[in-house]
Amino acid sequence: MAKDRESGDGLSMRGALAVYSACVKVRRAFDDITRRARGRFEQRDWHGMQSDAVERLEVTPRLVALAVERLGSLMGRRRADHDFWRAIHGAYAALLEEDPDPQLAKTFFNSVSRRLLGTVGLAADIDFFTSAIGTEEGDPDREILCRYPWDGDVVALLDRMLADLDLAATFRDREGDIKRVAALMVRHLTAQGGPPPLAVEMLRPLFVRNKGAYMVGRFCLPAGYRPLVLPLVHPPAGVGLDTALLDEDLVSIVFSFARSYFHVACARHGGLIHFLGSILPLKPVAELYIAIGHHKHGKTEMYRSLRRHLDSSDDAFVTAAGSRGMVMLVFTLPSYDIVFKIIRDRFDRPKTGTRGMVMERYRLVFKHDRVGRLVDAQEFTRLRLPRRRFDHELLDDLLQNAALTVHLEGDDVVIDHVYTERRMTPLNIFIRREKEPGIRAAVVDYGNAIRELAAANIFPGDFLLKNFGVTRHGRVVFYDYDELCLVTDCRFRRMPPPRCPEEELDPEPWFAVQGNDIFPEEFRRFIGLPQNLAELFARHHGDLFTVAFWRDQQERHRRGEFMDFFPYPRVADPPS
Repeated sequence: MAKDRESGDGLSMRGALAVYSACVKVRRAFDDITRRARGRFEQRDWHGMQSDAVERLEVTPRLVALAVERLGSLMGRRRADHDFWRAIHGAYAALLEEDPDPQLAKTFFNSVSRRLLGTVGLAADIDFFTSAIGTEEGDPDREILCRYPWDGDVVALLDRMLADLDLAATFRDREGDIKRVAALMVRHLTAQGGPPPLAVEMLRPLFVRNKGAYMVGRFCLPAGYRPLVLPLVHPPAGVGLDTALLDEDLVSIVFSFARSYFHVACARHGGLIHFLGSILPLKPVAELYIAIGHHKHGKTEMYRSLRRHLDSSDDAFVTAAGSRGMVMLVFTLPSYDIVFKIIRDRFDRPKTGTRGMVMERYRLVFKHDRVGRLVDAQEFTRLRLPRRRFDHELLDDLLQNAALTVHLEGDDVVIDHVYTERRMTPLNIFIRREKEPGIRAAVVDYGNAIRELAAANIFPGDFLLKNFGVTRHGRVVFYDYDELCLVTDCRFRRMPPPRCPEEELDPEPWFAVQGNDIFPEEFRRFIGLPQNLAELFARHHGDLFTVAFWRDQQERHRRGEFMDFFPYPRVADPPS
């Protein structure tokens, strides 16, 4: 018996070591790509940065799939043995006692075990479920945190910060930038009132994304913390300290769920997330992990948050507000700030396409630069939710129109595939409910969103107001991806004039139309704004109705231009 037990213990430890070895390999590949980001910024290698962003998104799922395949072969018939996996869980937990990032390692374990076991919902005795954030995890180690005592000399403070950053690139006007940004910081602190800061703390790693880099820190005040984020730009003339972001809302937009992920070279992410939480207290832990590229663990934290919320609430899942989707069924929990989107078995007319095409467009958005205008959707499989929490009409709708995806198992609703997104107010509802100044600002930003998407090589496909939402910060973002495509894949045309009055009245086009043909002058009809708002939109964005605008965007993309997107107000716009 003792020999059998020892043999079993040895086998479970070998299994745990195999999982942990695969985890280390995935982490190393992720970190190797992430560490390139600083050099890409210093060298203005924007093509390299874009390539790295896609490579990093692809490397983790590829290596996880390879690890699952190899571990499945190694474990043989025991790969689906729950008792064996419980033993592996215990051995793996022991291996993590000295691990620098145990939370990420636990999520990796969950990914592997759930695939090999085919887990639906939560396997409480095998999955690592509880989170350490906010408990044993604290501020980052001093090796990645600089503390500067406050003496009131902001110019000297910024000078020292930039010296400590030690960029391998030349500043275009270091002294001038420091004086300008220092004056901004002094004005802000004076307007805020209260006692002066005790110190300023800055994270050593740069937060790099697209063509920008950010120094992230905080003012340490007697009553808590305030954010201090210093964006850096690198036009041909040299590096510039662009501004200072000192407001929580502005910093939250920089870390928005509608933006691509930062590249941050850091060995211990738990402390980094704790630090970010101190300056963004309203930002969910899940979104902070996702913002720095760990979307797998972000999903884990999101699921944990959902489970905790279900345990402490009693409202029902209901159909989400807004127009009913022709491609998606969308529902939400009123007390929880997330919507769930399920692909319908059959699309309502006139929509065409397939489930595979819709999923491919979501994958495109996942890998593309979202420029703050495309909502980041998280993809879940085999999600189990309590049946008693579903509104009867919603559940009937799901079972009737998404039967390929949704089914009942005892007291649970099992959803084989679903996307989750942050809940927003659909733009058409916002315009009906909001007061005049907010409506006008949203209409103008709606045009800004379309313009910035075009600059990112994204054509929404459907300009209807119901497909755009308004965030809590008042920004307009796009979230309906079933007709989305690349601007460079479209053929923008002018409407041929009718040859006779009868042709103009004919509901069918009097000319040949291909599947990728787009007629910008028709956008006026599709937008559906009341006349006064349509005139406002046209004053600000009338060029969106012209073929010239869209063809110009195509040419710029085909030349390989990298457009500038700034998620914050700028004092000046240097050429790049």
